[in-house]
This record gives sequence, structure tokens and C-alpha cells, in this order.
Amino acid sequence: MRLLLLGGPKFLGRAVADAALARGHEVTFFNRGETNPQLYPEVEKLRGDRDGGLTPLQGREWDAVVDTSGYVPRLVRDSAELLAPSAGRYAFVSSVSVYASFAEPIDEQSPLATVEDETTEDVRAHYGALKALCEEVVEDAFPDRSILVRPGLIVGPHDPTERFTYWPERVARGGEVLAPGSPDRPLQFVDARDLAEWIVLALESEQTGPFNATGPARPVTMGELLQTCGDVSGSDASPTWVDEAFLADREVGEWMELPLWLDSRDPDSRHFMDVDIGRAVTAGLRFRPLAETVGDTLAWVAARDGRGEGTAAMGSADAVGLDPARERELLADWHGQVGQ
Repeated sequence: MRLLLLGGPKFLGRAVADAALARGHEVTFFNRGETNPQLYPEVEKLRGDRDGGLTPLQGREWDAVVDTSGYVPRLVRDSAELLAPSAGRYAFVSSVSVYASFAEPIDEQSPLATVEDETTEDVRAHYGALKALCEEVVEDAFPDRSILVRPGLIVGPHDPTERFTYWPERVARGGEVLAPGSPDRPLQFVDARDLAEWIVLALESEQTGPFNATGPARPVTMGELLQTCGDVSGSDASPTWVDEAFLADREVGEWMELPLWLDSRDPDSRHFMDVDIGRAVTAGLRFRPLAETVGDTLAWVAARDGRGEGTAAMGSADAVGLDPARERELLADWHGQVGQ
């Protein structure tokens, strides 16, 4: 299979390239050449920009396209319409954020998010709705030839967001760890390598339509995640489970300042990690053990240069994870409140 990757080899794109090459496929990258350009010296690299710089794609043919970099409908339309006559299939990496509400459990038929002004390109403000519009564009250009991949949180080595990585790192440091809510709180996420292998498999088997592609197949809890992080790192960390109302009262930021935490009292996000993945599992999505993802993530953290690979430094505007001083302050306040 001749596979075109729209986007750089940063995280999921890197995993897709690895999976495709391992299965004997021919890979071509199309991107600006700014992310890890030293990787894959044997792979064809076309340099261009989705915003008006698609000329290198003209006159070429591919069996399949994987789009990991589509966020704005206008730009996705440009690439999809250009490639429709010359590419067999199109896999668009969307997001579970396309759904309008998580007040109830989610499957692929749940209502999608909308935005009043469909010409807006404010991705930060309308991420889910714009992804939903991108899906429409892809389906229009590749009718019955497109796969809409809706992952939740993507995790593992080379993750530039730190939203999962925070927890293996934090537990490995040891000591008392502020843990949000209940240890029984369910989590969903997918290792980038498992997701990438499935995307390639889905193209090979000519799957079509939307797929919720998060995981794992067996539910994982926050308590199990922290226990696994401790077991893998050999840490002496001890979690202190802190009430969600306490965290909200002290304006602890959901998802970013305290990764993997969304206040379960909010009805609109109650089932964000209760997404039905049965369709993707039936189509071949498989999951490696959690301990492997945690261990490989810690090994990558240990090997990288500084915080590297575009990761935000603690204390910056986009930093992820509780600052250590903030964590200590919150824990002291919590112990004072509960009398421990």
C-alpha cells in the first residue's frame, strides 16, 4: 500500500509511519519539515503547507491517506478534494470531542457538536465542532471511502502534551501524591502505537465510517493507573484522594493543571470517559498492557533531552500538571480540612 501521511512525525504520525513501514507499506510524508526532519531518512518527504501549499501533491497517486493534522474545515477540504481523484481511501483522525454532550454514554450515533458560525477557524474555542465539520468534508470528498477515527486521550512515548505523562513522572518522584476524586473513577485513553496499528489495519481491511478509537477494552480506574505507575517505577509514592468539591473550590484546573481529571459533578462531562469502543474493537483495535505503556513512557522521559520535543516547561502558560509547590499547598490545606 502506498500511504500518504498529512502531518509530521511528532507523535501519532510517527507511530503511523512505524506501523505502516513494519507492515511493508510505502510511506510518503507531506508537511512543512519542521518536526523531527532527521527521522525516516529512507522515506519520501514532500514539503509544503496545507494553507495554500499543496502543489507537491498534485499529479501523484496513493492507495490511502492518513490525516493527523486536520483541524480547520477549509484546509481539510482543500486537501481532501485535491486527493479524491488520486487516492483510494482517506483516514481522518478526529476526536471524541466531536460529540455535543457527555451527559449520557456515547456511541458513534450520538449527536455531534455544532458551531453557529461555520466559517470560524478558532480551534481553541470550537475544537470539537470544527473536527465534526472536518469529518463532513472528508465524507463528502471520499464517500464510502473514508474512515473517521475518533480517539480520546492519546498516550505513550513522544507525547508532547504531558496529559498522561504527568502521572508516571509524578508517581516516580515518590512521596505524597494528590489524586483527584475517587480511586474507582474510570479512565479511557489509547496508546498511540495501538491506535496507529489499528488505523493501518483499518485501511488494509477497507473499513468505513466513524469509529470511537479509545480504550482500553477492559476499564481502567484512576487507582489502577497510579498503582501501575508505582509498580513500574518502584516508587514509594502514596496517593491522597482529594474530594472534587475541594479541588473545584480552590480553582484547580481540570484536565490540564490536574491531568485526567474532569469534575464528575458536571453533567455535560460525566461520561467523557465512558465512550463505547465496541465497533473499533470488532474491527481489530487491540491494546497493550498498561504497564508497558507506563514503562515505555518513563523510559522515553528518561532518554529525552531536557523536557524536549515541544513539551511545555512547568510554570509556562500552557504547562500541564500541578506545580510541586501548589500540590504541597493543596495537600496541607486538605489535611487541615479533614483533620488528618
